[in-house]
Amino acid sequence: MTSKNQEVPYKIYLTEDELPKYWLNMRPDLPNKPAPMLHPGTLKPCTPEDLYPVFCEECVAQELNGADSLVEIPEAVRNFYRMYRPSPLVRAYCLEEILDTPAKIYYKFEGSNTSGSHKLNSAIAQVYYAKQQGITALSTETGAGQWGTALAMACAYFGIDLKVFMVKISSQQKPYRKAVMETYGAQVIPSPSDTTAAGRKILEAMPDTGGSLGCAISEAIEVSAGTAHSRYVLGSVMNHVLLHQSVIGLEVEAAMEKYGIKPDVIIGCAGGGSNLGGLIAPFMSKKLKGQADTRFIAVEPASCPSFTRGRFAYDFGDTGQTTPLVKMYTLGSGFIPDTNHAGGLRYHGMNSVLSQLYHDGFMEARSYRQNDVFEAASLFARSEGTLPAPESSHAIKAAIDEALACKESGEEKTILFGLSGTGYFDMAAYMAYNAGTLTDDIPSDEALARGFATLPPVE
Repeated sequence: MTSKNQEVPYKIYLTEDELPKYWLNMRPDLPNKPAPMLHPGTLKPCTPEDLYPVFCEECVAQELNGADSLVEIPEAVRNFYRMYRPSPLVRAYCLEEILDTPAKIYYKFEGSNTSGSHKLNSAIAQVYYAKQQGITALSTETGAGQWGTALAMACAYFGIDLKVFMVKISSQQKPYRKAVMETYGAQVIPSPSDTTAAGRKILEAMPDTGGSLGCAISEAIEVSAGTAHSRYVLGSVMNHVLLHQSVIGLEVEAAMEKYGIKPDVIIGCAGGGSNLGGLIAPFMSKKLKGQADTRFIAVEPASCPSFTRGRFAYDFGDTGQTTPLVKMYTLGSGFIPDTNHAGGLRYHGMNSVLSQLYHDGFMEARSYRQNDVFEAASLFARSEGTLPAPESSHAIKAAIDEALACKESGEEKTILFGLSGTGYFDMAAYMAYNAGTLTDDIPSDEALARGFATLPPVE
């Protein structure tokens, strides 16, 4: 791993074709570092050796690297990025006109690759490291399907077998995502399933469950542990994933620097944190150094409100409680969103760096009901011509609200949000919204209490 930690101007990040040369790690700039990941058996900080049986070795090094601000992107990964990067930074002129706002609205569009989302930025990096290590098979989980699709593409590119456990309700709502993964050669299994001990245990306790990412993670880790030359990979939550996604923010920073633009507000949808963390990385680093006063807003669904109603605590990453413990904002590994929730962002916890930033007041958070999110998505589609992913539409809703607040106050703010993907595989959810059958199921305090009851007794 080639790393640097010196202060550098933005241009050093870019190659001649405007691709970043390095990923950016926010952790060295945090005044309060995230609490260490703990081994679930010893409750001591995880060592690299603890994580090697689960993750690829280079990903482990990046996961535990809290010292280096810059990590060099391998040439093979940059070559793959050139297929679809740099991604567009777009000014939403038509949306501004419809809203009649003095605000200037920009969005970074990550849906211009076949996977339809930002997930490919980390998928290709993780699969590259697996290939370099001699790994021949990978397992993973996916919720809405963007991560599974991206990983299937990356595995096909490098010739590695892939098994994907897809949240059962998502596999039913989004069958075409499953078809794309299978087209790229992945085996897709609705989760929880009867193919693993973890899945069978969950089904015995909750036979009618629609599943969750926590369930799917348990199954994917079990399969990886029982397969020779195999490792587990995931598309959000972990620090090395945020590192890879920093290409998003670095490209935005470079483009805005060229045009003399400085964002006042940066908004990202938040499930596990990969898109949000990647978008804000260079701007948050400047704020932490006292070089900017940007507002950052994390937006999540009201049906899975990790930031806005969760607890800042150590928790497992999976329902089966087999993963290391991470200090994060969480609803408890036993929390499972309602099956009627179609808007994505279904994970029970949040990345540890983003959790620390939120806990220390460097970032705001808000949640929205999914009908309000789809209303914003429809307005965006009609004005800007792109059908957004339901996940991304949480950020769109917040951007619209901020722009309307500017209209009320007369302030001319510059708003940036992440359009993390397209919604063309989410038509069942759009059909339900258009038909008026999409429901807003908000967890009660009692439902959240059941999730919190699964938190481990660790301070």
